[in-house]
Amino acid sequence: MTAPDPVRAARALRGAAAAVLLLEGIAVLFVPRAIAQTEAGLGGVRLTILLALALVLVLASGVQRRPRGLEIGTALQVPLLLTGLIDSAMWFVGGVFVLIWLYLLQIRKDLLGSPFREPAAGD
Repeated sequence: MTAPDPVRAARALRGAAAAVLLLEGIAVLFVPRAIAQTEAGLGGVRLTILLALALVLVLASGVQRRPRGLEIGTALQVPLLLTGLIDSAMWFVGGVFVLIWLYLLQIRKDLLGSPFREPAAGD
């Protein structure tokens, strides 16, 4: 199945990818609060890593209209999932977001023929 208007479908899916990345960034911002209440506590290194990841996720949501935006978002799924090393609940939260991201890539593949290729204006 391919989209009747691939350019429009690609634009809509880029918007969905940007929204998912923005939600991931917000979810990462909740992690320091959860860690602060544990025995290990929230150290400066953990806080810096989490804030940097949240910032990068939010910035990546803004570059989804760029040609390499989708690849950047896909690469950021790995550090998001690895936040489970900092707080075990993030294995679940990160896993859910990774599954949503994979679903978006599958929809792109179904509608556009490739998860990363941008459609030409004449497609």
